[in-house]
Amino acid sequence: MRVRNLAVVLLVASCLIGCSRLYYASMKKIGKEKRDILASRILDAKKDQEKAKEQIKTTMEAFQELTGFQGGDLEKVYKKLNGEYEDAADRARKVSERIDSIERVSSDLFKEWDGEIDSMGDRQLRQRSRQMLADTQRREAVLVRKMRDVEARMKPVLTTFHDKVLFLKHNLNARAIASLKQTSVELDNQVGALVKEIEASVQEADAFIATLKAD
Repeated sequence: MRVRNLAVVLLVASCLIGCSRLYYASMKKIGKEKRDILASRILDAKKDQEKAKEQIKTTMEAFQELTGFQGGDLEKVYKKLNGEYEDAADRARKVSERIDSIERVSSDLFKEWDGEIDSMGDRQLRQRSRQMLADTQRREAVLVRKMRDVEARMKPVLTTFHDKVLFLKHNLNARAIASLKQTSVELDNQVGALVKEIEASVQEADAFIATLKAD
């Protein structure tokens, strides 16, 4: 059983490697090197983080609207909150996927870069190129760490929304809503901290793209 599982893993890995090579080859034909692909994926990640930020803020507003319910169609207000939460969860998943894609491309880029350095005959140029590689790897590590921090901070916020939405689904009445009012301020603070974290990550992405193009 273990041998068969290992064989499946190796087969999947080989397929992924083959697909990656085909993808890079196709992109190269239209003038897109791995560096260009990396810059593009970082830009996409930046945009998705900004979208996630706005969606989480919107979800918070929907939660505040429900906890401040003064009458009307309670079911409609709840469905709005549930929809906003589901959209926020989807945005968070997209951010995670973007970060994963950045790590894959950067890893492939750095491997290629390192191999090409070894083929250089000029010692001084080789040293300069290796320093540039090290600097780019360091900046990429800082960027990914900030993005992972955003990802990590999103999880407890979304978990809190998830729990409260489910609680309201099971207890959609004035008493249940009143019991959540006291947690609104705490959740709002969590969201505020997350928004700042995302904005810092977005700024880091802009800085990295600028230096990548400059290099």
